[in-house]
Amino acid sequence: MARNLYITSAEGNSGKSTVALGVLNALSSRVQRVGVFRPIARVSAERAAATASGVIGADSAANRDYVLETLLAHDGVDLDYDECIGVSYDEVHADPDAALATIVERYRAVERQCDAVVIVGSDYTDISTPTEFTVNARIAANLGAPVVLVIGGRASGASGGRGLAESGPRTPDEVRRAAEAAVAELAHEHATLLAVVANRADADRLDEISAELATLAPNAVVGAIPEDRYLIAPTVAAVMASCDGELERGEEALLQREVLGAVVAGMSMENVLPRLTEGAVVLVPGDRSEVLLAVLMAHASETFPSIAAIILYGGFETPDSVQSLIDGLDPTLPIIRTPYGTYDTVLRITESRGRLAADSQRKYDTALALFEKHFDSDALLDRADVSRSDVVTPLMFEYDLLERARSERKRIVLPEGNDDRVLRAAATLLKRSVCDITILGDEVDVRARAAELGLDLEAAEILSPYDTELREQFAIEYARLRAHKGVTVEFARDVVTDVSYFGTMMVHVGLADGMVSGAAHTTAHTIRPSFEIIKTDPGVSVVSSVFLMCLADRVLVYGDCAVVPDPTAEQLADIAISSAATAQQFAIEPRVAMLSYSTGESGSGDDVEKVRTATAFVRERQPQLLVEGPIQYDAAAEPSVAATKMPDSPVAGRATVFVFPDLNTGNNTYKAVQRSAGAVAIGPVLQGLRKPVNDLSRGALVQDIVNTVAITAIQAQRTPPPATTAIPVISRDDAAAAAEAGVTGESANGSEA
Repeated sequence: MARNLYITSAEGNSGKSTVALGVLNALSSRVQRVGVFRPIARVSAERAAATASGVIGADSAANRDYVLETLLAHDGVDLDYDECIGVSYDEVHADPDAALATIVERYRAVERQCDAVVIVGSDYTDISTPTEFTVNARIAANLGAPVVLVIGGRASGASGGRGLAESGPRTPDEVRRAAEAAVAELAHEHATLLAVVANRADADRLDEISAELATLAPNAVVGAIPEDRYLIAPTVAAVMASCDGELERGEEALLQREVLGAVVAGMSMENVLPRLTEGAVVLVPGDRSEVLLAVLMAHASETFPSIAAIILYGGFETPDSVQSLIDGLDPTLPIIRTPYGTYDTVLRITESRGRLAADSQRKYDTALALFEKHFDSDALLDRADVSRSDVVTPLMFEYDLLERARSERKRIVLPEGNDDRVLRAAATLLKRSVCDITILGDEVDVRARAAELGLDLEAAEILSPYDTELREQFAIEYARLRAHKGVTVEFARDVVTDVSYFGTMMVHVGLADGMVSGAAHTTAHTIRPSFEIIKTDPGVSVVSSVFLMCLADRVLVYGDCAVVPDPTAEQLADIAISSAATAQQFAIEPRVAMLSYSTGESGSGDDVEKVRTATAFVRERQPQLLVEGPIQYDAAAEPSVAATKMPDSPVAGRATVFVFPDLNTGNNTYKAVQRSAGAVAIGPVLQGLRKPVNDLSRGALVQDIVNTVAITAIQAQRTPPPATTAIPVISRDDAAAAAEAGVTGESANGSEA
């Protein structure tokens, strides 16, 4: 039977979806199959299925449960929407007992497919009654699900705290009193209380609130999560929907930006401009063209706040001449037109609700970050007796990557500050406290674009590759490193402004611990500077790569699949030793298979002899390492085959590190496994460099960038080898003198490009 947790609240607008997402994410780090179930939803499973099949019109799709859709979008959940719903509100009110029987039946069907299930109680936003919490308590008891009780930290309870209107925080005593009745009701209905969480609480009194809850429920896990203005803010898309608006121009991607306020621009231009605020929607009368143009210019100006959108109200058409002028400005800012007048527009917008939705990455990241920081999820799962599975799923591995990276925060430089994917990934990494980030680009442009996308990059360092002081220092150091190639300081000044060279120099001199690039550049452009500047580890003759292959139940290491076309036996041994070290760095016990078309002594030929010689080199250099070769893939991976071909080998049938004899074999094999077995391929991860630099695919998704940065941060956590050459810190005055004298010197030990 699956472990289950019932997340409910005693009132509306408590933000329990934040807690539900956090619990779901924590469960995904421990078990293989996680499910989601909504006992009571806005629409029944049958109606949802009818909508999806077209029996009910598309307009009914608005009835779909957004909380359920958000949780189902989590990577750890593989269930259909309609099977995760119990009954509708109408069914509960028509016949409570029959509804409960249906809920139990439908829940059991979900439970049979999962190792753990997150059950999310009703919302109090459709047909709320004084007995609604009692219904949730009864359901929890009948499903045998311990309850995670969420208490709202805002004073207005179910009727307020909506949209752009704000409400004050509850005191610790008020939070306790709000929880008392709910705890008593749970006991009355024989439901088990597992945890109490005060959500949207006063950020200055979290410890006091937790202490009050602990006295109320001494046997429960307690915590308090603070209010976050972005999490409760509606998006531009939600505001547009609330006033039946249409997007007249602007980027659709910017509709996901959070709205932090509203400004009614029903006055002259000089009076509107001082009232503009960061993240606000500006309501402009459709017949005030001069105000519209002034707001557009203010948004584009560095001296005014970045607004979220313009809403033209009143039903007026914009004159053609003004339209033409706006076309010439080519604004990305959303301009929305609504037919309503001033009063109706303002009323509808201020009632817009902020919802945690799967398509709002900032809200998603913020919710997870708040839960991870302020609530002890390990204590919750331990109390619920949810133990870690022996199986390692891709999601569990990704979760562990983030945990290991944040355990010792490093600084990673991202050279491609003009790529939206990089900015989104940086925002996620910063919000989740994975590492510190430096982004290369023009600071004004990068921060302006981040604001348009609704991203929080306040904690990011943004550097220009044309920074005068750093450019000169990097040029002198690069010229020193490459003097044997005839590189002068004058030539180096141009080279180091290339973002890949600038980022690599930051890693070299210690301004960053690692670099990730390649979303908009070729592999050669990304890694060539590291060959020239960073060089290889002592004792390693070649830079190589691995892919971390996340299968359904385990993670394997494949190398080399991206860098060395036809390695010699010595290089193959280097690749094997480096790959084993990489595996160990990511908590994968290294058992190395040196692959060939022959197993053991069964075959011969130059290719087999190369692998046999490389295996001997590995055993000589690393006698403690478990390595087998030459060996065929099936004998390395499948125990039944190994029992026949190599019955006494500690590696055969249990290999975790697969070293391919050449790039052609490795690259094709990893792609075949990725596509045919549905594996998640993370990489290429470069290895052998003194400091980590990693390459991205130009088709990389945001999550790919997040994973690669986490991997790079983990690689940077190892103790660096002793520097063979001191890195000088050069002043501006020294730079000029060095340029005149000509910089000479030998390159650091290691491989050349």
